[in-house]
Amino acid sequence: MSQINNDAEFRQAIESLDPVKQRQVAAMFVEHVLKLSSDKQLERIVRTAADSDASEDELAAALKSAHAATFDSHARCGSEGHWSDQAGYFVARAAVAASTPPAKSRAGGPAWQAAMSARMAHTSHLIDDLTAEQSAHTECEWQYQSLSDYLNALK
Repeated sequence: MSQINNDAEFRQAIESLDPVKQRQVAAMFVEHVLKLSSDKQLERIVRTAADSDASEDELAAALKSAHAATFDSHARCGSEGHWSDQAGYFVARAAVAASTPPAKSRAGGPAWQAAMSARMAHTSHLIDDLTAEQSAHTECEWQYQSLSDYLNALK
């Protein structure tokens, strides 16, 4: 696999993965932005999503917990709309995507949805952190490189 350089190649590579690998890639994307959320239960959800041997019951419990984390983080955003709270919300949404069965996933599948939510989490963090010198593109570039590395390791 050559280097992934844009979203079209990124999405095509994701769609070529089987459901377990999609879930593992989604978990990798969530793990990268976990630090943007204060919700510690997300770590357990990501570990479950990354586990290729996770049972359907474990994945269903993880999805239920991820939905709860989404609702909790959404409630914390409040009318003030703090961007750091929004980042936590998007991390929880990425965890939902990672633990959602492919047949029930939104357009693009679990890994694509997790990637988009992770990007939103990163962008929200950048808005709130005036000292950040990174751009929103760095998350995309990190995802492209990580997926390329993942696919090259499968060879």
